[in-house]
Amino acid sequence: MHSVWQRLKSDHYGMGGLLVVALFALATLTVWTGLFGQGWAEVSGNSWESTSAAHWFGTNLLGQDIFQRTLFGAATAFEVGLVVTGFSTLLGAILGGLSGWYSKGWVDEIILWIKGVLDSIPFYLFAAAVAFALQGRPWAMHLAMIVTFWTTTARIVRGEVIRIRQQEFIEAARAIGLSQLTILFRHVLPNTVHILLVQATIVFVAAIKTEVILSFLGLGIQDGVSWGLMLAESSQEVLAGHFGNFIAASAALFLLLMGFNLLADALQDATDTRGAMT
Repeated sequence: MHSVWQRLKSDHYGMGGLLVVALFALATLTVWTGLFGQGWAEVSGNSWESTSAAHWFGTNLLGQDIFQRTLFGAATAFEVGLVVTGFSTLLGAILGGLSGWYSKGWVDEIILWIKGVLDSIPFYLFAAAVAFALQGRPWAMHLAMIVTFWTTTARIVRGEVIRIRQQEFIEAARAIGLSQLTILFRHVLPNTVHILLVQATIVFVAAIKTEVILSFLGLGIQDGVSWGLMLAESSQEVLAGHFGNFIAASAALFLLLMGFNLLADALQDATDTRGAMT
């Protein structure tokens, strides 16, 4: 991990992405700790006020502060990203590990069949259908994304596990009598952490984008505010010549996704041991 960090530090774009992500994470912590963003639903001004010392980004149609709504939207994005990334990565690692370890067996065939079925359905259509079917439940959108996001992680882990199980240290573990599952979970999957780390950043980005799209369509966040809801509100405000909601939500979304994409590319290069040896 030390060598990975050293290579990451030498990537200026990657460190720039890490800085952007860290700033958004800090903003999220201020919301979660109650320091800022708690007045996102309060009517604290008149309709469509311009930027001022009282309202840094102005107000929306109802007179709500756009800056506080943008901050709370960042917290929403991180909450969705962390939950979806954590569970989908864990599920993908376990199922991908089992599929790779028992490749060409019945366990592998079942997992590949499930993955194939899910991959054959258009992604956003399936996510929207699950979210709509469970509409009104607080975790409907999260579940929809977890069900669809684990497949890519599982495919990548499966290939890596097939490669690792041919290594000599796996043969040594078998020779001393360790069980198949013990070898898999204690010695094989830990060696896929570098892949899971990169994949997690990619899933985080996908989760945020999907949340924005589903919230824009009315299938996402129900009790709170997100950048998707702000963009949905702005669709009418832009026609009236007011761009506060649109600029704040779209700029925040762009910056956070750009930061994560730069970080993901840098992590992929930093964890590529073959590239590091050349």
